[in-house]
Amino acid sequence: MPKIIKDGTITEDNRARIDPEDSSPGQGQICTLQQWQKLTDKQGSAVQLEPGQEPAPLLECLEDIELVVINFSVFTDGRGFSYGRELRERGYSGELRATGHFIRDQLTYLGRCGFNSFDLQENIDLHEALKSLNDFSEHYQASIDSPQPLFRRRENALV
Repeated sequence: MPKIIKDGTITEDNRARIDPEDSSPGQGQICTLQQWQKLTDKQGSAVQLEPGQEPAPLLECLEDIELVVINFSVFTDGRGFSYGRELRERGYSGELRATGHFIRDQLTYLGRCGFNSFDLQENIDLHEALKSLNDFSEHYQASIDSPQPLFRRRENALV
């Protein structure tokens, strides 16, 4: 089984990979957006968004979806960061996984946008990538993982 980083640990990925040609994906399989939309029972489902597929169709079923995978098809396409943040801001609390073409240096920023799972390319050392999640001990800006900017956190600490 392939390995991923999930919630700060290296673990085996027990999900069946996406198969766009499958007309009826099985339980536990990651679905394309089109396959997912055809599911009658979305409880425990997994769906993958591609660049240009905004998360709007998922918003009514966020509590039913167990896993949302966001594919970064090219390194320079940052829409996935926005999709992840939007899902978290709208209340999604399940696994949010980045897959595709992103680099180890982006893991901290993906985590700040709400991603808690990373399916890295095979040539990347997962143990080294895991270390990069802790590259920074403090952040100035507000984000999903720290809703107040640093100056507000400092003000609150002084009170």
